[in-house]
Amino acid sequence: MTPAAPSATSTITRVLRNRDASLCLGAVVVSGFGSSAMWLVAGVWVKELTGSDGLAALCTFALWVPTLIGPFLGTFADRTRRKPLLIGVNLALGALLTSLLFVDSAATLWLLYAVLFLYGACGAVTDAAEAALVTSAVGRDLTGDFNGLRMSANEGMKLIAPLAGAGLFAAYGGARVALLDAATFVLAAGMFTLLRVQEDAPASARVTQSLRFQTAEGARYLWGNQQLRPLIRAGGLTMLTSGISGAAVYAVVEGLGHSPAYTGVLYVVQGAGSVAVGVASGALLRRFGGRRFGGAGIALTAIAAALHALPYDGTALAGSLANGLGLPCVLIAGMTAVQRETPQALLGRAAATANTLMFTPTALGIALGAALIETVDYRVLLPVLAGARLLIAVPLLKAPPVAATSRRPSA
Repeated sequence: MTPAAPSATSTITRVLRNRDASLCLGAVVVSGFGSSAMWLVAGVWVKELTGSDGLAALCTFALWVPTLIGPFLGTFADRTRRKPLLIGVNLALGALLTSLLFVDSAATLWLLYAVLFLYGACGAVTDAAEAALVTSAVGRDLTGDFNGLRMSANEGMKLIAPLAGAGLFAAYGGARVALLDAATFVLAAGMFTLLRVQEDAPASARVTQSLRFQTAEGARYLWGNQQLRPLIRAGGLTMLTSGISGAAVYAVVEGLGHSPAYTGVLYVVQGAGSVAVGVASGALLRRFGGRRFGGAGIALTAIAAALHALPYDGTALAGSLANGLGLPCVLIAGMTAVQRETPQALLGRAAATANTLMFTPTALGIALGAALIETVDYRVLLPVLAGARLLIAVPLLKAPPVAATSRRPSA
């Protein structure tokens, strides 16, 4: 008799009982809380100092721009040991954020934008280093469970931290929020210090290679791998469509007859769905394989887009829940596949490239959606997006599942 697959509860327990995995997850939760609070407050801070919506929006732009060079930044995670790199970058971010104590007028906003740009750049480096370090901390079999819990933690922080940050900002101003964020990075650095992960020093040839060569090497491996390319491509296309549909959310709320504040309700429901699927993702990946798990999630987002085109509160809420359940699936499947299939020597670069290819299209989609929603009725646009998402999902759903026990290449 074939033994039953481990349940979601049992595998989550295994992850949380793993000392190094718990420390990695704790660092993600702590720094994610501070980051979510700071990202919201930055725009509010600029708006308060200048009264300009455009300058406030530039905060998000400053954070996103470094992702365009994510593959280049990810090479730093392959040129040194990941644990000391994570400790150093987190401490540097903590120190960097204290400089925001000097932001007190429109004339000093350049400092805020510079810090946000460096913040985004450091985030690309730490994301790549974390992805590489996790495979050593939790083991290959539990990588999917860890990635799901990481997604749940990040989404949970997005529900809680902005409220805390807004309250702190209202009471004490932006500088206090910056200090809170700095403290979370110092705490995260302390957690990484406690890790017992053993890492080999990078080969001398790897360190002496040019950054441009190493960046290209990681991208070539990622795009040339037949197991990884379909998932990464599907993830990027899905996030492109999510940016377009995200730009239509205010039109959806207006069609329901609610004020713009109702978008908060939809986002909370979506976040709850993402938290739930993150917890179950490890077990679902083992049951269905990465491609089918990702494809099923994309199909759910297609249903979500169709539901949002209907003028009813119930369908709007159901659509937000379906979107929250579906959208993380291909992202978790894609990153888990990268971690399992990529040699350690290339993993930082490959992970950074995958992040860029999957997440950067969101910003492009938002810009495209902002233009489309001015000329196309959302009740037409969203069903078209639903059809596009089904086309993205079909190749993944038709493909045979990739065995969860496939051998990962050595370094």
